[in-house]
Amino acid sequence: MNREQIFGGSPLGVAVRLALISIAVGIVMKALGINLSNFFHRINVLLRNIYDLGFGAFEWLLEYLMLGALVVVPVWLISRLISASRQSRSDSN
Repeated sequence: MNREQIFGGSPLGVAVRLALISIAVGIVMKALGINLSNFFHRINVLLRNIYDLGFGAFEWLLEYLMLGALVVVPVWLISRLISASRQSRSDSN
């Protein structure tokens, strides 16, 4: 696999196209009133809103999962150990 296949053309041509597209998008974003510090603030607000919409339910579910696992996993492990010891004893007889 050569560089042109990886980049989708010559690396210099791709860099120039990306720079031109970035300038165009930057002009549009500046016209919309979005700058660098504002952009990261808006991303933070967006992620908080997404979290508030649904990820709180995952936090609730994870809490109950961990609480139940405190009992279920040790009981499962003990039952597997007992089953393995019974099986090894029956195999040796």
